[in-house]
Amino acid sequence: MKASDLPLNYNAVNILEHNLTSRADKVALYTAERELTFRQVADEVNQIGHALKKLDVHVGESVGILSPDCAEWVTSFFGIVKIGAVSVGMNTLLKPHELNYILNDSKARVLIVHAALLPSIESIRDSQEFLKHVVVIGGRGREGDPVFKEWIKNEPAELGVTPTHRDDFCSLNYSSGTTGEPKGILHAHKDYPLTAQLWGANVLGLKESDRAFGAPRLFFTFGTGGVLIFPWYVGASTVLMSAPPRIAANMLETIQRFKPTLLYNAPTGYAAMLAMEDLKEKYDLSSLRLCVSAGESLPASIWHGWKERTGLDIIDGIGSTENFHIFISNRPGDIRPGSSGKPVPGYEVRIVDEAFNDVADGEVGNLLVKGETASLSYLHQYEKSRKTFIGEWLFTGDKYYKDKDGYYWHAGRSDDMLKVGGIWVSPVEVESTLISHPAVLESAVVGHPDASNLIKPKAFVVLKDGHAPSDELKNTLVEYCKEKMAEYKRPRWIEFVSELPKTATGKIQRFKLRG
Repeated sequence: MKASDLPLNYNAVNILEHNLTSRADKVALYTAERELTFRQVADEVNQIGHALKKLDVHVGESVGILSPDCAEWVTSFFGIVKIGAVSVGMNTLLKPHELNYILNDSKARVLIVHAALLPSIESIRDSQEFLKHVVVIGGRGREGDPVFKEWIKNEPAELGVTPTHRDDFCSLNYSSGTTGEPKGILHAHKDYPLTAQLWGANVLGLKESDRAFGAPRLFFTFGTGGVLIFPWYVGASTVLMSAPPRIAANMLETIQRFKPTLLYNAPTGYAAMLAMEDLKEKYDLSSLRLCVSAGESLPASIWHGWKERTGLDIIDGIGSTENFHIFISNRPGDIRPGSSGKPVPGYEVRIVDEAFNDVADGEVGNLLVKGETASLSYLHQYEKSRKTFIGEWLFTGDKYYKDKDGYYWHAGRSDDMLKVGGIWVSPVEVESTLISHPAVLESAVVGHPDASNLIKPKAFVVLKDGHAPSDELKNTLVEYCKEKMAEYKRPRWIEFVSELPKTATGKIQRFKLRG
């Protein structure tokens, strides 16, 4: 499938509305609070579209959504998109100054916010230059703030689609912050059906009978795509959970209650579930047919542990917000544990050196990707855009190598890679080795200067329940690494911590450990 296969006038709300012709009465959305059919979703989308127009929202203008995953997040997203505006999915774990940055950068005039998150914007609200209206889900805000249910209840349930061009922007996401300041990334209407077909349908084999659920939140493209867009593209259903996904029991209880067939999670999420001794005894996972991992590299030890405990395969791959979803992936029946798999048809990839020359198989280089779902630039960040969007190619910032069989292996981020004794060391490799030790739940490896100011690996380690920090255990882990990898790769220091800094999507923020 190519962009040219879509009509010039295309609106991504079609991913919802095509279901009205043959499955309008099918339950499209399951949550603890509400269950909605495709028809009920579409009706609420239309009401939101009318209500937004009454707030004078025009084509191309930004509307923010700051809410836990819920039905109102979904209907607000499609209501915004249907009228030709741009949906700004906002990270629910951000601090007020970070939300202030996004609201100013996106110039959102309207913010749809859940009552539980009103305190996050209270201290910055009066200083907003562009924000004029705050609509509140599930409660009341300040005097004059529309209450979501009341705001839409008298609006018509019919609304024509704004005839947007397939290249018009419809969503704005901000990078998850693994390397510092967030970057605004715009995507067009065409990107949604393209990635749904290229990866969701062609690789995962999604079908109408599926039911998708995942830890990645809807404000993150991994969540928007995998949990919402891809299922509805094929007429499947979606399960949403507003509770924190980092708590493994929340995930497992939702699986048991709503019986999804597909599960999306980050490697840290699978590790947390594997750490539960009564995983299979306490929770029924029999509805699942396939699991998916992304966000960061999935260690082979977690893949094998999950397979052994549950009998389920995990499909790992690499995507990015800039490319709107996954472009290298393992696939059912073709999995190389520990690798990211092979390029997804519809995308081209290269591994290059610093001069942009292709490197030989087995050699680590910089990963480039070319495809029609890539963004064009970062919003208001000209210099960063020039370094990332290079002609037809997207510089991902990831270090990779390709083996002789054509599988791609993640070797860390460009800014995470360590040069030890003049040789590149992948933090991912050291972390994967540590995680394979029975005492280790999670690890993160960064560069740290030694007495000679030379960079060596330092590991931060979270232990599993039942294991206590000690110098003896530090020595044991160092010796374990020496047994599993070349001497120069082993961590020179190990620091035990209770938790690792992470983004809302479960990615480890190594830059916060480098101080």
